[in-house]
Amino acid sequence: MVKERARILIVGGGYVGMYTALRLQRQLKPELKRGEVEITVVSPDPYMTYQPFLPEAAAGSISPRHVVVPLRRVLDRCRIVIGEVRSIDHAKRTATLTTLATEEEGAGAEQITYDELVLAPGSVSRTLPIPGLAEYAIGFKTVEEAIGLRNHVIEQMDIASSTRDPAIRDAALTFVFVGGGYAGVEALGELEDMARYTARYYHNLKPEDMKWILVEASDRILPEVGEEMGRYTVSQLRRRNIEVRLETRLNSCADRVAVLSDGSRFPTRTVVWTAGVKPHPVLAATDLPLNERGRLRCTPQLAVDGVTHAWAAGDAAAVPDVTAEPGKETAPNAQHAVRQAKVLGDNIAHTLRGEPLETYSHKYVGSVASLGLHEGVAHVYGHKLRGYPAWFMHRVYHLSRVPTFNRKARVLAEWTLAGLFKREIVSLGSLEHPRAEFELAAGGKPPTDPKGSS
Repeated sequence: MVKERARILIVGGGYVGMYTALRLQRQLKPELKRGEVEITVVSPDPYMTYQPFLPEAAAGSISPRHVVVPLRRVLDRCRIVIGEVRSIDHAKRTATLTTLATEEEGAGAEQITYDELVLAPGSVSRTLPIPGLAEYAIGFKTVEEAIGLRNHVIEQMDIASSTRDPAIRDAALTFVFVGGGYAGVEALGELEDMARYTARYYHNLKPEDMKWILVEASDRILPEVGEEMGRYTVSQLRRRNIEVRLETRLNSCADRVAVLSDGSRFPTRTVVWTAGVKPHPVLAATDLPLNERGRLRCTPQLAVDGVTHAWAAGDAAAVPDVTAEPGKETAPNAQHAVRQAKVLGDNIAHTLRGEPLETYSHKYVGSVASLGLHEGVAHVYGHKLRGYPAWFMHRVYHLSRVPTFNRKARVLAEWTLAGLFKREIVSLGSLEHPRAEFELAAGGKPPTDPKGSS
């Protein structure tokens, strides 16, 4: 029994935030009914994004609305606040946040008090001071970016098909991806596969007219699947005429020209930045202990080290890996995040009931990656797979992990229909400026870029 009313604040609605709230809903169901516990989830978006499906959403294999999970539907016993936490004073048990109504109200940021804090804000793209990066590059971390990139690629093909200027055509058909991790390789593989298929519907475009370039600063890609599978991935990408530049960095992309550290220069209208992530800035605006990488120092029980009533997991937390040698931490990926959220939810319930805590322990089982339709690599439980078997395992694994039966059924239905019918090749870039045409009709000035990414 919970002795007094407990207010639980969960910062973030991603993997850890949503799954922790789900676990708490189940574990504390009697207390929630009696009003002894209140769970508040603060998230900038009203949904959780299942990020492993972003490449397939960008390629058109999955509808964007099916790679997100609405928080209000699945967390029906929680209070959902759409906003951003700006700072946390854990000594006073208060968090300062802004909501969608803050600016209109004119009252400034509001404060919320809590008894138990779960910090799960996730991570943000790690960028470098590269000339032109902020002006011209596209990220690949949200569903909006994924769909925007799909629209952008098809628009570039439209530009190349209609222009008479060979320089504009070459720049439109050159696509540079920076970062050889999961996000970069899967996004490149899926989009190149989609663009190659789309090219058949253009009378003056061929797949070989397009130039796809992967830039990676280290000497290999996809380190999670092992060195052998990484080499295989490089060979497969090169067989598809994709340039893989290892031990190479992007020095500049100013004026729509990608300049690499090996001296290469590529006029391009597309630079996709997937070169890693960093902890969310809100962690630096707390009075909680951080490690040298800016992540929260945690115990194996997922409590913030040296602090009571504060918990963390996922990208924001440096969690000791009890299955490895001392000093090792769990990798900040979805495989750990989902499992950590379960233990985290249980431990908060144990704390409220005065029960002993559980220790998080999970041995990394391996990784799977998709390289486009029917192509993939996998290294799972020591077994190495490639080609169709790896691609099939990738789909089966992620279908089993996507939250809610509703989403599983919808994704499976879309995959089934995609196998029966042809790909969609439509660009809806005008969605980024939905009022542009009406403003023009009403006598206003059109935006300088009515299609958005072009």
